[in-house]
Amino acid sequence: MAVYDLVVVGGGTAGLTAAVGAASQGARTLLVERDRTGGDCLWTGCVPSKALLTAAERANTVRTAEELGVHSGGVTVDLAAVMAHVKEAIATIAPHDSPERLRTAGVEVVHGAGRFTGGDRLEVDGRTVRFRHAMIATGAMPLVPPIPGLREIEPLTSDTVWELTELPRRLVVLGGGPIGAELGQAFGRLGSQVTVVEMADGLLPREEPSARELVEASLAADGVEVRVGTKAVRVERDAGATQLVVEHEGTEHAVPFDELLVAVGRRPNVEGLGLEAAGVELDARGAVAVDERLRTSNARIYAGGDVTMLLPFTHTAAAHGATVVQNALFGLRRSVDHERIPWVTFTSPEVARVGLSVTEARERFGDRARVRTAKHAHLDRAVASAEPDGFATLIGDPKGRIVGATVVGPRAGETIGEVVAWMAGGAKLSTIVRSTHAYPTWNEDLSAASLEELQAGLARYRWGIRALLWVRRMLPSRR
Repeated sequence: MAVYDLVVVGGGTAGLTAAVGAASQGARTLLVERDRTGGDCLWTGCVPSKALLTAAERANTVRTAEELGVHSGGVTVDLAAVMAHVKEAIATIAPHDSPERLRTAGVEVVHGAGRFTGGDRLEVDGRTVRFRHAMIATGAMPLVPPIPGLREIEPLTSDTVWELTELPRRLVVLGGGPIGAELGQAFGRLGSQVTVVEMADGLLPREEPSARELVEASLAADGVEVRVGTKAVRVERDAGATQLVVEHEGTEHAVPFDELLVAVGRRPNVEGLGLEAAGVELDARGAVAVDERLRTSNARIYAGGDVTMLLPFTHTAAAHGATVVQNALFGLRRSVDHERIPWVTFTSPEVARVGLSVTEARERFGDRARVRTAKHAHLDRAVASAEPDGFATLIGDPKGRIVGATVVGPRAGETIGEVVAWMAGGAKLSTIVRSTHAYPTWNEDLSAASLEELQAGLARYRWGIRALLWVRRMLPSRR
């Protein structure tokens, strides 16, 4: 029986990165995928959602153009045509993740359900293969909570919403995290009457309170009703109508809907993998437990991507895949610094984050944490673009080194990339302003926040600076 250097179970971003990376180094590599390569990002996540958000943004631009003196007719949305655009985007990108491309790269691809039968064996549809190392990269699926009556109505999820061809007149979005906020705003801008229901006291619970407030205000301006601090109790059918019963401050309310989209989170795909036979343990969340090198409890087997529930983003999965190749094939001890991995919620305004939040920094460093903020109301590009709602916050440790940032506003996802680069070099908050930024651009807000830190530092030495200037005035000038 031939032995593979690396067997990868799952053909999403983490698995694809690992498989292609291993094969490019001459390793004998097998990729096992039960459905289609490309994973959630390509088929039901990043690509389709951004295509839909683009259509929604265009509709909103036309609808609000009169504010800038540009007049047009009313907005009409053909959801079938919008979804055709979504599918075209997927089809254009799909060849890059296709089995044909993988085989060209030297990866053996097998379609089927992989199941571990031992610490170094995997069975794929009756065929047993051996491996020196393996990687679990099976991703995650939408979580549907056990709310009475919910499953009976077959709710939409981020997997199935792309099958819609007619715009729902009334849409309830259950969950106000990144997926719920993005899709809720998108359908609101396309013309649905949207209600977002979130149990926490605000949307995007992981983000800075000021960022959450701006997003909630933006959704409200787009006609989306946001109900926070609200619990979904049950789904009822009454005389042909369907409604979600929610509870807020002890009182129940009924929210009628034509479609309901569940976006309350995801759970790892671990069923049927035979993890017990392989000696692979799960953590308290049901995710595959890994150490800092992404090794599972079986030293031969690694895991990466959403199945680990470590920062569930596509670029995190790519970093995991690359790290597994280095550690598994070459015996290195690489780890992924998750505190330096950014993420973006693509609402309008965008919310981009990397590293520590203000609260986390103050918990770690106390009053010695440094926080510097520049508001877009004072940013020339924001004023000229009539989009003054936003800000950039830079967070530093007691020595002033950048340990986190939040940017809210147009193209925040691009701006945060500069912060990540500064962080990687160990830069201080005051360093960014020393780099010249083009005018007028959105990332000048980073310069403004950095300048605040520089001025604060100079203020600490103002008497010494004044003394130096006085001395220089007393000295004869040199030509």
